Amino acid sequence: PAFCLRFLWSQPTQFGPTKFLLGAGIGGLLALGESGVQTPRPTAPWGRIPGPRSDGALAPGAELGEGGHPWCSGPVANTWHNLGEVIRSISCSVELQIEHAKRAWKVSTAPLRKVLRDMVRSGKTLSTETQSVSRAFTGLNEQVASRAGYGIRPAGEAQSQRRLSTQKLYEMKTKLRCKYVINKAMERCQDWFDSKYRACLGRIAVPLISHLLCLPMKFKFLCHIARVMHIWCRDKMPVDRNFGQTYDRVNGSVGSLNRDFSAGLQERQDALVGANLSHAHLAEEVSEYVAQRSARLGSAISVLRVLLSCTFVFIFISAFSYTNSYNQDIRFDNLYVTTYFRQIDARRQQQVGAKRTLLPLRRAELPGVIFPGRLMVQPAETKSVVSERGAARGRPGLLGLASSCHDPHCLPQMMELLGCLPPLLFLALACGLDQLLYAMFSIIRHHSFVEYSFRSSHHLEVKVGGSSMLARLLRSTVGALNTSSQMVMESTNLQCLPEPHGMTRREYLVGSLPLGILVLLCLMQVYAFRLRRAIAAFYFPKREKKRVLFLYNKMLRQRLAFIALQRKRIVRRARRRQGLTPLAERCYRWCPFLRRFLRRRCMLCGLPETRRSQACPAPACCTVYCQPCWGDLGQVCFACSPGEGGLLSGDSESGEEPAAYAD
Repeated sequence: PAFCLRFLWSQPTQFGPTKFLLGAGIGGLLALGESGVQTPRPTAPWGRIPGPRSDGALAPGAELGEGGHPWCSGPVANTWHNLGEVIRSISCSVELQIEHAKRAWKVSTAPLRKVLRDMVRSGKTLSTETQSVSRAFTGLNEQVASRAGYGIRPAGEAQSQRRLSTQKLYEMKTKLRCKYVINKAMERCQDWFDSKYRACLGRIAVPLISHLLCLPMKFKFLCHIARVMHIWCRDKMPVDRNFGQTYDRVNGSVGSLNRDFSAGLQERQDALVGANLSHAHLAEEVSEYVAQRSARLGSAISVLRVLLSCTFVFIFISAFSYTNSYNQDIRFDNLYVTTYFRQIDARRQQQVGAKRTLLPLRRAELPGVIFPGRLMVQPAETKSVVSERGAARGRPGLLGLASSCHDPHCLPQMMELLGCLPPLLFLALACGLDQLLYAMFSIIRHHSFVEYSFRSSHHLEVKVGGSSMLARLLRSTVGALNTSSQMVMESTNLQCLPEPHGMTRREYLVGSLPLGILVLLCLMQVYAFRLRRAIAAFYFPKREKKRVLFLYNKMLRQRLAFIALQRKRIVRRARRRQGLTPLAERCYRWCPFLRRFLRRRCMLCGLPETRRSQACPAPACCTVYCQPCWGDLGQVCFACSPGEGGLLSGDSESGEEPAAYAD
């Protein structure tokens, strides 16, 4: 239907309330459909189903995380406007040239048309003087038919000349006469050289000297330079192209003067190409062509806009995918140290027997977890800044302490910041092209101004004296040539010059602002990811508790494994160095004034020494531990007493309580 087409191809600002309500309804239906797929109770009311409500709440977070795809119409629209100015300038210039050609044609043919009109008006007075004209034309016939000036031609050639037109015949005769004159000039030139040579020999009596001095008089070949004039005779003979046709017509007219005389005038404009084409029609054709191209481009942009409007569906799909992964995979995005995580740790610390706790986390564990309350971007979130959101994403920390992606469909994702490069490059290219076109069109406007000045004037007056019949005939015919005209036309192409529009700094800023916001959202999407996890935890509190409990127990197991691994490493190092003291430890022990420059580090985690660090009680051992690591090792230094470990032959830990997990 027509109203559906108007609605589908409407501008973004049209039908605003209808589009909002329709989008909200379709979004709600999609959420209901998804809830019916993922929940076993499809008839449950909306308020009791957390799935669709969670998906709807996750959509803004997912949208903020992705940042969208901004369309910068400023440079593109300005470039299109400048190209439209070029098209207008070209059409205007063509129209101006056609108008000038028309005026020049009218001015150049105005005297001839006036003469023809006068001859038509005076045609009635010529019938009484036809005989004198016929007698006067006889001399012209004799001149045209004359063979004087080029010699007698053979009879066969004379027969071929009769078959030629008057124009060709007269041109051939004229060329032959021209060649005849040139040949005569060459002969006279050679005769002149001969006479001068003989005179020179007669003047100089010495034989050898006379021949040498008179040698220039033998240069008769210089006379052949006149052959160059043959080209002029062939190409530039002053014979009018219409002479033969005019002669034949006049000859026929003179022959029929005794019978009747009539004159008619027919005006045609086909001789000038484009003269019968109005400038309005030309401008209309150009405008119609440009309008068709613009309509096609607008249709393509509308289709692209409709497709882009459908990208919001992918945001809901992303929210659905996150919700499904959140509920199905307990390791998915499970690396947040939440309030419930702290409560578990505090409860274990308050229990009888002081069970092992995780907080504060060790240095090796910090890169693998996220603290939602901290404003700074944490190491575990840096990967999400540069990698695109997927169905499952892992954030492994140092020594693999963080959860990783266990989804078999987890594929390598595109770089999100690299995904911003194509629109950035497109914006830079559009701005550069717009600036280049603006500079070119500005140069054309400032240096292509042309002022046309067309002046035409002529005055032709033929005076025929006498009172004879021939004089009267000439006054009746040739007197029509008495014309005069004057025309002054001045115009400029100022209205045809392009008027380019250059973008201001504010327009460039507005055009690049969406991409700047996109890059900023890419950098700040970690907070949207935190919000996404918080929304899912709000709608699925039991699932969130299970996930936090799983993370706590997993980190507890990893803590024990890490301590055992580090303990073995310390024991191996101590056994390799039995009886050997490093130089730095000796300097630290024997030179107290160097201790401020020699900072020791924790043997277990590598943190620099602080006031709260615990040094080994043995006087001969300079090993230092941080307070948490000292407690993890059971307040035993395995660097100076490796025999107490007993860990190299088996996997059990001596002196350590069994692992008690949180519940």
